[in-house]
Amino acid sequence: MQSKKSKVAIVAGGAGFIGSHMCDALIAAGHHVICIDNFQTGRWENLRHLERESRFDAVDADVIEGLPARLSRGGLDIAFVLNLACAASPPHYQADPEHTLLTNVLGTRHLLQLAERSGARFLLSSTSEIYGDPEVHPQRESYWGNVNPTGPRACYDEGKRAAETLSFDYLRAGRADVRVARIFNTYGPRMRADDGRVVSNVVTQALSGDDITVYGTGEQTRSFCYVDDLVDGLMRLIVYDGDYRGAINLGNPNELTVGDLVDKVLAMTCSRSAVTYRALPVDDPRRRRPDIDLAARVLGWQPKVPLEKGIAKTIAYFLTEAKAAAGRSSKVAMLSAGA
Repeated sequence: MQSKKSKVAIVAGGAGFIGSHMCDALIAAGHHVICIDNFQTGRWENLRHLERESRFDAVDADVIEGLPARLSRGGLDIAFVLNLACAASPPHYQADPEHTLLTNVLGTRHLLQLAERSGARFLLSSTSEIYGDPEVHPQRESYWGNVNPTGPRACYDEGKRAAETLSFDYLRAGRADVRVARIFNTYGPRMRADDGRVVSNVVTQALSGDDITVYGTGEQTRSFCYVDDLVDGLMRLIVYDGDYRGAINLGNPNELTVGDLVDKVLAMTCSRSAVTYRALPVDDPRRRRPDIDLAARVLGWQPKVPLEKGIAKTIAYFLTEAKAAAGRSSKVAMLSAGA
């Protein structure tokens, strides 16, 4: 652990897709990063490039159970506490809905308490899912949402809404300096192949030649933000010192149908995969597009990476991952044959 000579950023969920990119950005900005992750969905592979980094530590812990005692003993000049903990894809967060809900409620409370004790700024990674299946389009921060509180997605949707409530209660009480980002669909390198979200599903299925699964008719829309753009927005938000203190949407406002995304990926991968259709999951949003006027005005932020460029980088990442996995399998087979 670093001494007070170095500013520290605590990143809960730092081994995850977005969290690991935030660890990189914070280190590049000169901070010492302490990643807290229970590795339920986060991966060591996302952090392997930081193994020799002197300004990085990783702690295997679950924020539901509380935080490691050493974070509260003093001697750390904690500048930021970032809460990116929680499985974010429906297959993962629905696998253990109780854990998902408690991660968002108890985990957020523990991290807010750390921010309060240390005088650090707190950043909550909230989600566009707090808008539910929206009846207002595009979605702006003033919209209260249309969420089913008892459906299979509620553990995540309502968990994030509760996390926002708790964060803003701390802010109103003067107990913590809070920033809240509502993150819309994000994609890019370090997504898990089994993530279950549309970009990773479509890309990995196209590359493997498997049938591409489309839920519903494919006419439902999403707005996809490349991870580098999102990280830029989060970094701008964490250092923002202006007067605005409400939630801020971060996402790409370019809306397209799932069917259009499938067509793009098929063309870019030259895949011959067929497309199969399944029933739309319960409460799956029909339309999703952020209004980012507030982010542009307050943070001077807007996404820059075109979809085709971002998808190309994502395809390249999954190709590299597939080759590495094939190499590991071949090595295991050779060792087994030798034995």
